[in-house]
Order: sequence, then structure tokens, then C-alpha cells
Amino acid sequence: MELRQLEYFVAVAEEASFTRAADRVHVAQPGVSAQIRQLERELGEDLFDRSGRAVRLTEVGAAVLPYARAALEAVAGARLAVDELAGLVRGHVAVGMVTACSSVTLFDLLAGFNQRHPAVEITLSEANSDCLIQALRDGGLDLALVGLATAPPPGIETRVIVDESFVAAVHPDDPLAANTSIVLEAIRERDIISLPRGTGLRSCLDAACGATGFQPRIAFEASSPDVLAQLAARGLGVAILPESVARAHSTELHTLAITRPCLRGRIELAWRTDGPTSPAGRALIGHARRTLTA
Repeated sequence: MELRQLEYFVAVAEEASFTRAADRVHVAQPGVSAQIRQLERELGEDLFDRSGRAVRLTEVGAAVLPYARAALEAVAGARLAVDELAGLVRGHVAVGMVTACSSVTLFDLLAGFNQRHPAVEITLSEANSDCLIQALRDGGLDLALVGLATAPPPGIETRVIVDESFVAAVHPDDPLAANTSIVLEAIRERDIISLPRGTGLRSCLDAACGATGFQPRIAFEASSPDVLAQLAARGLGVAILPESVARAHSTELHTLAITRPCLRGRIELAWRTDGPTSPAGRALIGHARRTLTA
């Protein structure tokens, strides 16, 4: 029994005609008839009643038809699996990261993936967290490193890479530098230096200020936390920074803990819960899960 015989048998059964079946499988009609006859001899039973003008399945033919269809579907599935693996070898993944964020974890993860799948092309782009989340949901990205101050939105799964406090940082001669900590209310009337809207830090700041009863007076915006630190070091305002960034600029800035309310944010690796559609994207997500678990 050969696959082409089953293919011709299904075609004749569905078309109720040897001629139409031959057109469908792009084989001359005598060739289709000969293969069906050979199949019938092998099974020892007629599969079609050819006595009328239309070709009809015999009782045996009707019993065999679902098995023939299942066999052809199984072969199609095997071919799809092979095609997916071939697609992985020649595939492409798109990865996003928050602007000006240097993540050793992400870079190590991509290096490990490249070692396992050297033929997969990796595209890395930068944007604000809100844009990255939307690109994940739209399928434009397979994986993204994002900054979040709240729970991830529906349809997005994450793993926390960094969880730290946001602090205020000022020039050492600033009046606030006499303190080691402040409440958020203390900067109500001050010029604030912050990341732009759409970032996790800015979302956290805006929400906290709103809950405290005022809107932050943003004097300067920049996409890089290091740039914020440099502006604050020149006395241009109060910078709201991740604690690690403020620590890195400790010789230029005075850092103040924000005690009420406490501002906190996370850097998280994110992907869609329904998974990317490409084999390469699925492989990247699997590699990320294994790496972060380890």
C-alpha cells in the first residue's frame, strides 16, 4: 500500500469521479484507475461501485475512507514538523529592550541562544516599555526587556530580572542634600528630571504623585537614566532614578530615599502567553524560560 494510492482513493471518493479525481491530483485518468485497482487487489475487496454513471463507495470503501484520510493527515503533520525545524534553522527572532538599558542577563541569554541556533537571525531594538509591550501583543516582537511598576497586562508573561527602589538624587549643594530621605510631598514644588512617559519609572512616579495629590513638575526628560543623573549633577533639578544608577553616580550626586510612598520598579523579561508563531520564536522563549529558571 502506497501513499499515492491512498491519495488517489480519497480524491475519487470525494469527487465521485475518476476523471475529476485525475484532474485534482494532476495525473492521467488511466494512471489513477490503475493505482486504485492495485489497491483493491492488495485489500482483496472492491472499494468503488463502478456500475452506475457516478462512482460510489462500496461498504468496504466507506469503511476504509476515514483511515486513508487519517494516514494522509499524519503524513502532512510529519511534513509540517520538518518544515518547522527547517524554518528554525533559517529563522528570525525580534527582541526589544528598554532604551539605554544595559542588561547582562539579556545579552548572556541571547549569546546562549545564538550558540544553540547559530543560523537564526536576531534583531535587537530599543523603545519605551509601553511600545515594547504593545509590540509583543501585536506579534512584532518575540521577547522584550521592559520596565514595569505594576503587574504585566493580560496576555503577557514575565520573569523579573531586577527589582529595586527609585530614589531622588540632587546636587550635593541642593537644600535637600541635608537629608538622607524625603517624602514625595517634599518635591511638589521642585523641578523634576525624569524618564519620559511610557517608561516604568515615569508611570510609577506619575501614579505616586497623583495619589499624593499633585502632578510632578517635569523640567527635563531624557531616555537614559545616566543622562538624568548628569542633569541632576549640574543642579538642574531633582532626578528620579533607579537606586543602582544613583549609586553609580555617588561621587556627583546626593541620594535620598523616598519613604512615603515608596517608589519601586522592576526590569522584566516578557513574552506573549500564547507564544510566538514562528519556530525560532518558540525556541527563543523556551531558551529564556530554561535560562531564567536555572
